[in-house]
Amino acid sequence: KITENAKKSLASLKRENPRLEPTLAIIQAHNDHLIQEINKDFAKEVSFRPVPLLLIMSYLSLLIISIFFWQVGLRVIHICLPEGSSKDEIVNEILRLNEDPNVQGLALDLPESLYSSKVLNAVKPEKDVDGLSDVNLGRLVRGDAYDCLVPPTVCAVMELLEDLGGKTVLLVGAGGAVGAALQCVLQREGAATMSCQWKAPQLRSKLHHADVVVVGSTKPDDVPVSWIKPGTTIISCSRDLLSEKHNYDQQNNHAAENTVRSLAIAMRMQNMVKNTERWIQSQQYRKWDLRCLKLQPLSPVPSDIEISRAQSPKAVDVLAKEIGLLTDEIEIYGQTKAKVRLSLLERLKDQPDGKYVLVAGITPTPLGEGKSTVTIGLVQALTAHLNINSFACLRQPSQGPTFGVKGGAAGGGYAQVIPMEEFNLHLTGDIHAITAANNLLAAAIDARILHENTQSDKALYNRLVPIVNGVRGFSAIQLARLRRLGINKTDPGTLTEEEISKFARLNIDPSTITWQRVVDTNDRFLRKITVGQAHTEKGFVRQAQFDIAVASEIMAILALTTSLQDMKERLGKMVVANDKKGDPITAEDLGVTGALAVLMKDAIKPTLMQTLEGTPVFVHAGPFANIAHGNSSVLADKIALKLVGEKGFVVTEAGFGADIGMEKFFNIKCRASGLVPSVVVLVATVRALKMHGGGPNVTAGAPLKKEYTEENLQLVAEGCCNLQKQIQITQLFGVPVVVALNVFKTDSPAEVDLVCEIAKQSGAFDAVPCDHWSAGGRGAVKLAQAVEKAANQKNSFKYLYSLELPIVEKIRIIAQKVYGAQDIELSPAAQSQVDRYTRQGFGNLPICMAKTHLSLSHQPERKGVPTGFILPISDVRASIGAGFIYPLVGTMSTMPGLPTRPCFYDIDLDPVTEQVKGLF
Repeated sequence: KITENAKKSLASLKRENPRLEPTLAIIQAHNDHLIQEINKDFAKEVSFRPVPLLLIMSYLSLLIISIFFWQVGLRVIHICLPEGSSKDEIVNEILRLNEDPNVQGLALDLPESLYSSKVLNAVKPEKDVDGLSDVNLGRLVRGDAYDCLVPPTVCAVMELLEDLGGKTVLLVGAGGAVGAALQCVLQREGAATMSCQWKAPQLRSKLHHADVVVVGSTKPDDVPVSWIKPGTTIISCSRDLLSEKHNYDQQNNHAAENTVRSLAIAMRMQNMVKNTERWIQSQQYRKWDLRCLKLQPLSPVPSDIEISRAQSPKAVDVLAKEIGLLTDEIEIYGQTKAKVRLSLLERLKDQPDGKYVLVAGITPTPLGEGKSTVTIGLVQALTAHLNINSFACLRQPSQGPTFGVKGGAAGGGYAQVIPMEEFNLHLTGDIHAITAANNLLAAAIDARILHENTQSDKALYNRLVPIVNGVRGFSAIQLARLRRLGINKTDPGTLTEEEISKFARLNIDPSTITWQRVVDTNDRFLRKITVGQAHTEKGFVRQAQFDIAVASEIMAILALTTSLQDMKERLGKMVVANDKKGDPITAEDLGVTGALAVLMKDAIKPTLMQTLEGTPVFVHAGPFANIAHGNSSVLADKIALKLVGEKGFVVTEAGFGADIGMEKFFNIKCRASGLVPSVVVLVATVRALKMHGGGPNVTAGAPLKKEYTEENLQLVAEGCCNLQKQIQITQLFGVPVVVALNVFKTDSPAEVDLVCEIAKQSGAFDAVPCDHWSAGGRGAVKLAQAVEKAANQKNSFKYLYSLELPIVEKIRIIAQKVYGAQDIELSPAAQSQVDRYTRQGFGNLPICMAKTHLSLSHQPERKGVPTGFILPISDVRASIGAGFIYPLVGTMSTMPGLPTRPCFYDIDLDPVTEQVKGLF
C-alpha cells in the first residue's frame, strides 16, 4: 500500500513536470559477502559509480531495495565504497552528492560504527531522506511535521504497532539518532518509553515490565527469552539484514528484521516522494525575503570610498538566498561577490519577466551626468523604500580609467555598488579572461602566417594533422572546416593534393588584419607597434597596435550572447582578416573557437553584488560605447528579469547620451535579446543644460566657471533644447520617458523647477528632481514612483530601421532621425568597405555608430542641437561575431592614454589593514 501510494504520487508529479527524474543516491560501505557484477539489464534501473576498489553490494540487499525503487519509479544511484572506508572518505562522497543538482535524496547504508554525528550531519537536511541529521531530528522534536522527515525505520516500527496509549515500550540496543527519533514518536503516541543496552544490569526487570520491545541490535545468546513476559510484542529492526537468528518464544508477537527492513525501504521511498515535492517547490520562483541595509547619510557627504567602507555588506550567499537563488546556482568569490550560473534561466523559464527600465542621458559634459548613480539610487528607492523587487544591471569598469583620469564606475555618494574597490578592481576576472582569449587569437593569426610562409603544403598538413599513437585523425573543428570547404572526407589519408592545399592554407593577407592585441591599461605607446622583429620570426614584420581590453570584440560578444552555445558560435564567426582573394578569415578557420570558449566559460556568468542599501546588482560585461554598443550583458538582464518577478523592475544603463547608448540599446541589444523595454529614464543635470545653452567649456579636472555655480535661468532654458531633442529620440522608439534631474547643491530651486516644467511640456511622462547622491534611495523615491506609473503606460516599442535595408541607408536613418544631420558622406575607403561587407553577406547586420559622445553632431564643440551638418563616415568596420557593422565618424581611439597626473597618484594600500585608499 505504501509503495503504491508513493508510485501514484510520483506519477502525478511527473505528469505535472515532464522533465522530472527523481534521483536517490545511496552510499553503502558494508561487510556483506560479495558477488560478481549484476546483470547489465538491472543496471538500467540502478547506476553504479566506479570507485577505486569498487565493491558491489550483496545481491539480496540490492534486490530488495531495487524492487521498491522500480515499483515507485525512482532513479537510484548506488555508490558502493570499499570495505573499511573511513568517515572522512564517506563525508567527502556525501559533500559531492550534496552539490549535485540532479540528486534530490541521499541515504546512507553503513556499518553501525560509521554512523557518527560527523557523517550524519554532513548530509544536507533537504536531501536527508533518512531524517537522521540534527536539523531533521530537531524539527521532529519540535513537532514541525511539514519540514521534518521521520526516519524510515521509525515509520516502519510505528506502522507495525497499534493503540500504544498507556503501554510501555522498551528500546533495547536502539541508540543514536534512530533511537532518539523513535522515543520521540512513541511518546507522542501516548506510550511510556524506556531504553537500555543488552548488557545493562536492569535489562531483566525492564523486559519483564515492557508491553512492547523494540530490538535495535541482535540479541546476545546469554539473554534468555524467558526474561520477556508472555504476550509481549517484539519488533526487531536490527541493521543485520541477513541475520536469520530469531530466538524468541512463539507465544510472543514478533516482527522479524526483514519485515521491518522491507517496510523501512518503502518508508524511505515515501520520504523520497516528499523530498521530490519539496525539490519541485524549491525550483519554482520564490518571493524575495530581502533584508535591506540601513543608511545614515552624513553632511557634508564623505568620499565614495569612505561611504563604501562605512557600510557592512551582507555575505553574498545570504543575499543570493534572499532573492531566490539556489545554493547550486552560485559560485562564491570571497565574501561579497558570486557568479550566477545560467541554469537558472532553465529553472525559471516559465516565470514571467519583470519590467525593463533603461537609464540613458542627455549629451553629457566631460564630467558625466550621473547615469550610474541614478541607476543605483533608483533600485535602492524601489526595493529599500517602496518594497518593490528590483535589480540593477551595470557594466564592469575597465581598469584603464580607474587608474587614469575618470576613476571608477560604481556610482557615487550614497548610491553605489559595494565594496567599491572590488567592483572597480579585477572583480571576478572577466576582463582578464577576455584579454587571454583575445590575445590567444592574435597569436594564432601571426603564427599561422609564419608557418604557411615557411612550409610546403605537405609539411604543413602533416603538422596540422599529426600521427598520434600510430593513428592520424582530424579534430572536430578541422572536420567542420572540411565541410565548409565542400570536402566530405574524414580520413586524412584520402585527401588529394589540391584538397590538402585548400585545407592547410588560409592565405591570410597581412594588410587586412583587423584583430589587435589588448591590455586593460591606458598605454598610449601601444597605439602603434611593430611585431615580429626577432630573428626567429624570419623577417615577418608588420605594424600592429594594442587596444584597451574592453574594446575587444569578445567583450561585445559577451554582452550580447544568450547562451554558451550562442557565445561559441559568435566566437567562431569573428572575422579577423581577409585572405588574398578577399574572402573573410574567421576564428573558426584558425581552429581556435573551442579554446576561446574554454577561456570564456566562467566569464559568461554574471557577477552578483549589492548596493549600499543591500539590494542586488548584476555586474557583467563592459563593451566600449563608441565602437561597440556600450551596454551591460543580455544574460544579466534576462536572469534579473526572472528573479524580480512579474511586478519587479530591472534597471540597466546605456553608455554616453541617449543618441548613442540608447539608440544602440534598442537597435542592437534588444534585437539580440528579444526583450522589450518598459520605460526610459533620461538623466539630465542643470550643469549640462547650461553648457548646451551657451555656457563656457567644461573641462575635467578644472574648476567650474561661475555660470555653473550661480543661478542662470536663461542658460538653463536655452540649453533645454538638448533635453527636448533626447526626449524626441526616445519617442522614436515608442517607449515612455521619465526625466531624472540629478540635483547638485549649486542648483537653485527655480532652475530645477524650470527643467522639470520644460521636460513635461516636451512629452516626458514625468520629470523628477533626485538627490540620491546625498540621501541614498530615499532621495529617489519620487523617481521610483514615476517609473512605476510610467511602466504601466501603453508601450508601442519599435526598431528605428529594418535590417534588410542597405548598410548606407541604415546609417543615413540614424544620422538624420537621431543626430539631426542633413545627410551623410562616405569616404572612398568607407564605401569600399560597405561594398565588401555587402558582398560577403554581412549587409543585414544592425549599425553601431562610432561617434563622439560630446555632441549630437560629429564635432564635440557643437553643443545644444546642431542642424544642417553633413555627417562624415571616414571608415566602416565590422564585428561579425558580435553581430554589427560599425561606421567611424572621424577618428576613434581604442587605446586611451594617461594624463599628466593620473589617478594612481592617490591610490595606495595600507600594509597593515590591507585596505585600498584613494579610489573614487
